Amino acid sequence: MGWFARSPPSGLLLHADELRGLAAEGGFPYWRALALVARGWCLAAMGHGDQGIPLLTTGLADLRATESGQFIPGILTILADAHRIGGQPQLGLTQLADAERLAEGTRERLIAAETLRMRGDLLILTDNRISAEASFRHAIALSRRQKAKLWELRSSTSLARLWREQGKRTEARDLLAPIYGWFTEGLDRLDLKEAKTLLDKLGA
Repeated sequence: MGWFARSPPSGLLLHADELRGLAAEGGFPYWRALALVARGWCLAAMGHGDQGIPLLTTGLADLRATESGQFIPGILTILADAHRIGGQPQLGLTQLADAERLAEGTRERLIAAETLRMRGDLLILTDNRISAEASFRHAIALSRRQKAKLWELRSSTSLARLWREQGKRTEARDLLAPIYGWFTEGLDRLDLKEAKTLLDKLGA
């Protein structure tokens, strides 16, 4: 799904609408549900949370109705991101708690590190920076165990950004520089561009 790759919402919206049309035409409720989720997040990211979040909720309900538990922790994480964008951190944290509970039950760990990172981002919005740092650290440790370099980069960038705000510039640079340096391709991707911009600000 384009959300995990951080695709631009305007472009992703076109693909979501195309997928929704094909799914409706072919009678594929599972794919229609995923298309609703993608469309909902795009609208939320584009500043239309009042339209996007209900679509996300409908897509999630439709996905559950297919009796497929696959990707539901990820969908809940996407819904939490929509609440983050809309300035509703407590609602987002509720969705993440549900995502983590389901992932624990199903052992679906594919995006567990990203769920932890999102929790850190939401906790910052509630001014709970101590718990946010712990969540970022947990996300980094998990991504390293899973050898998930992209999740490690995102979590390291989030923690480095927090440390920079707290005046811990050296610690932030020492954390972020090695994982950024691991990547030799795709340097124009949003994640890598954000990491590089932050490193430049840190004097790396």
